[in-house]
Amino acid sequence: MPRKRTPDQPSTEVEPQTTTATVEPTAVELGEQQQTFAERVGKRKQWVPGPDPFEIAGDYLAGVRLFESKRDRQMAIKFDEKPSQAVIDKLKDEGFRWNPDDKIWAHPVWPASAMSTRIRAERLYRDVCQMIRQEKGIEAGQEIPF
Repeated sequence: MPRKRTPDQPSTEVEPQTTTATVEPTAVELGEQQQTFAERVGKRKQWVPGPDPFEIAGDYLAGVRLFESKRDRQMAIKFDEKPSQAVIDKLKDEGFRWNPDDKIWAHPVWPASAMSTRIRAERLYRDVCQMIRQEKGIEAGQEIPF
């Protein structure tokens, strides 16, 4: 049984002290502090791969399109109709080979010469488009810019 204390006796019991409580941050708040600003506001975009192969250029009057496939590591030229023998010979001279499965003229892209292969393919595409336009009698003024 607890003892009663008299007013002149000091207390032997420890009274609880009142302190100001500090609020510890929650795990969610800590996680938010570790995220970047863009992640916290929900603006961070995830990387979405583009289509493969993707079309670089297209001349729809001539019926020619230029593609690049990162997955297959190749440049490709596709025709709406079978091109003339002169166009086929030009493609072969530039190292393009017929791919009967995909119905395209393809050239491999090697890492060491990737940029020069792309440039040569774009030049070949322009030359081929010009040849086909001349064969079809399409005026040069109707040309679609590259």
